[in-house]
Amino acid sequence: MGSQDEQWLLKEKYGGEKSVAFFADCKRLALGEPLAYLIGHAPFLDCKIWLDSRPLIPRPETEHWIKEVIKTLEEHRTPTLGFSEPDIKVLDVCAGSGCIGIAVAKDISSARVDFSEIDARHLPTIEKNLLENNIDPERYTIYHTSLFQDIEGAYDIIVANPPYIDESLNRTDDSVKDFEPHLALFGGAGGLDVITELITSAPDHLKPGGQLWIEHEPEQSADIQKLGSGNGFTVTTHQDQYQKERYSILVLQ
Repeated sequence: MGSQDEQWLLKEKYGGEKSVAFFADCKRLALGEPLAYLIGHAPFLDCKIWLDSRPLIPRPETEHWIKEVIKTLEEHRTPTLGFSEPDIKVLDVCAGSGCIGIAVAKDISSARVDFSEIDARHLPTIEKNLLENNIDPERYTIYHTSLFQDIEGAYDIIVANPPYIDESLNRTDDSVKDFEPHLALFGGAGGLDVITELITSAPDHLKPGGQLWIEHEPEQSADIQKLGSGNGFTVTTHQDQYQKERYSILVLQ
């Protein structure tokens, strides 16, 4: 960790004062603990996201495709794609901190955005982040569940940053493996366990013409194309800002 991280820590957490606690945090930083956990929050688009329960830290790659989700919803507030405010319904699956759904809810002010998260520790964090970003409680429900279990009704868009890392590739930084939640990172054989369940189950929870947006590894694009087409979807895969295939849009036929 370089001095730039220390300067950011000093500014954001300690208001410029080099206290004993600051130097203790610098040692933790040097041992690989992520800066965002030490500060306690991270930016995501125009949201402030608290990380009290140490969920997955929001990434710029995720910001990139969530901008595209928001743009899609903004462009189709008319019934062209079947989305018509104030009836837009969005589900954030594998929600973690809730950053994805909260960013959507903040930009699309009359959309309903629900959250699905299996780890009970993150539920208060999602609630805190919704309050922090002034999302009306009438506009959301937080489900403590595995993917779609016990969730009723159909959605216009389902967004998911599932656990998709293939551990056998062995390219995950030590700081990520050592400090971020394995449940949110690793997706089993080929990193595809949760992705497969998402694609096979999502049609029952989407409106006709509804969309499933999934973040994934470049190596998983072909499998997602095959899985999607086998479950009634038309699939397009897109690059992130680093020119890597990073997310796919599956449109229900």
